Amino acid sequence: MLELKNITFRVSDETAGEKTIIKDINLTIEDNQFVAITGPNGGGKSTLARIIAGIEKPTSGQILYNGTDITNMSITERAKLGIGFAFQQPVRFKGITVKDLITLAAGEKLSTSSACEYLSEVGLCARDYINREVNASLSGGELKRIEIATILARKSKLSVFDEPEAGIDLWSFGNLIRIFERIHTEQQGTVIIISHQERILNIADRIVVIADGSVLTEDASAKILPKILDRTMECHYQK
Repeated sequence: MLELKNITFRVSDETAGEKTIIKDINLTIEDNQFVAITGPNGGGKSTLARIIAGIEKPTSGQILYNGTDITNMSITERAKLGIGFAFQQPVRFKGITVKDLITLAAGEKLSTSSACEYLSEVGLCARDYINREVNASLSGGELKRIEIATILARKSKLSVFDEPEAGIDLWSFGNLIRIFERIHTEQQGTVIIISHQERILNIADRIVVIADGSVLTEDASAKILPKILDRTMECHYQK
């Protein structure tokens, strides 16, 4: 279980002074839940995802994961506890091959055929990618799918995805939906996805709407999604 207690995150701006991005957020995510976090651009969704992953440290508040205080743990320490994170813009690694990256994620020696299976899961032809470097020769969409393959290899208990649909074509997007469902059902993993996409919101167990750095509302997907789709919340987004 992931618990966010009174999480606040502030940054200093030379022009505007101190700015509060996340405002006293309290959120509990149970094991094996599929949670979609949505809301207007600039509302603090991606910042919250980075705080959960350990990329950013909250200015105040506490983060508990299965009862352990992880507030000051690094992204590496959190990964060892089973927390995986997929960036909105995946990182490139010059000199590291796709196979190397998947093997590192798995935490054990993988055969080429085993590594290729993870690539096939994300819709990539394994023989064309397995020995390529994770560098500028790969498109954003290719990098995104390779990164998701590493999440599958890691078998994370808690997987956080920041707008995974960015740079993904329609066919691949349909494949992504299947992967998220697999992580949730077959691997019994908790999934947190930052997204605006209806198809992702539709398969979530629960939707959390964040606006202006605060939780505007949260509930079962079946209750919140109709309100989002008929734009009854649009006025709240604009406040």
